[in-house]
Amino acid sequence: MTTRRVLQVDWVPGSDRLRGRCHCGAESVADDPVAMWQWLLAHPHHPAAVGEAGK
Repeated sequence: MTTRRVLQVDWVPGSDRLRGRCHCGAESVADDPVAMWQWLLAHPHHPAAVGEAGK
């Protein structure tokens, strides 16, 4: 049996931001799609929040 690990990125309505959800349950919000995917692919060592790094 194979285990599916789903990474999800969706648009936050009413903004220019993206919300990312890792299969482990971690979530973050970012303006930059590349930074979001880097954050997701860093599993299990996600930085605290990708959206905060650029501020």
